[in-house]
Amino acid sequence: MKKVVKKQLKGDEFVSTMTKIWRFLQVRTKEIVIGVAVVVFIGLLYTGIRFIRAQRIRKESRLISQLLELRSTSNAKPENLAALEKISGSGKYARLGHILTATYWVEKGDLEKAKESLGKIRPSPQDFIYFQARDLLAQVSAMQKDYDQAIAIYTKIEEAKPKDYCLDAVLFHKAEALEAKGSKPEALAVYKKIQEQFPQSYYGYDAAERARKIEAAK
Repeated sequence: MKKVVKKQLKGDEFVSTMTKIWRFLQVRTKEIVIGVAVVVFIGLLYTGIRFIRAQRIRKESRLISQLLELRSTSNAKPENLAALEKISGSGKYARLGHILTATYWVEKGDLEKAKESLGKIRPSPQDFIYFQARDLLAQVSAMQKDYDQAIAIYTKIEEAKPKDYCLDAVLFHKAEALEAKGSKPEALAVYKKIQEQFPQSYYGYDAAERARKIEAAK
């Protein structure tokens, strides 16, 4: 009898715990989505920066390291954001500084300030940093539910066919924006395009899952 009671208590405790977790996720969905988006974005950015650093001289590498250090410590030390913005004001790596500043504001939930930082980025040269900035701007637009702007930005990146940027990620984000807008047929077409062109990539697999869900809902 005692074993049955203990088993019942454990079951009730498990159900109670899962219920609390589910309620927390429901309340914090927006914060969680923004947090995950920022982490993924910064991961992609750092990957690109490592590639750039490998091709630059020692002095430039130190400057990039300083920018990344200021960004990584800005949450714990808000005063470092001012230093990051100052360095971002001018110079060769100003665009990188503006992107890092924008990721800070996205993480804080101030999307307008993030857009303001991204608006300072020059359109030339159209390299990895430029397309990273455009990608982030589109993600911010999607977070603000301005799906038309997000889709327009992703379409322009797609048309530019950048050699040093992840086109499968761009297409996937475009499909997400189309789906969120309610344009399911157009989103399905893009998901299938990702499957065909990038079948072995992470986004290729995820696109296949999304496509199956849309088709099953018809």
